[in-house]
Amino acid sequence: MSNTDQGGQPRLPFAGDDRARHERAKRRLEAVKGFYIHLFIFILVVGGLLVINWVSGDPWWALWVLFGWGIGVLAHGVAVLGRGSKILADWEERKLKQFMDENR
Repeated sequence: MSNTDQGGQPRLPFAGDDRARHERAKRRLEAVKGFYIHLFIFILVVGGLLVINWVSGDPWWALWVLFGWGIGVLAHGVAVLGRGSKILADWEERKLKQFMDENR
């Protein structure tokens, strides 16, 4: 038994509604992974800037980067991990259905 369908596409172990749930879960997983990558890069870059700022002895300019980018990371986290992710997913699902209906 092959792991691909007749069209050469990877065969999912799900059928019908399970396939749609699997796709939604896969999209959510990618969104969460994207947030963690964003958070990791934020920590590395801001940490490096804070060290450079500390060594140079200048006024704490790196704090502006920390606050500005931190707001973006926080918003990203709320959108992916908070209640905002459910609202966004519902909106995406409605829009997807609308676009599919328009193209009939």
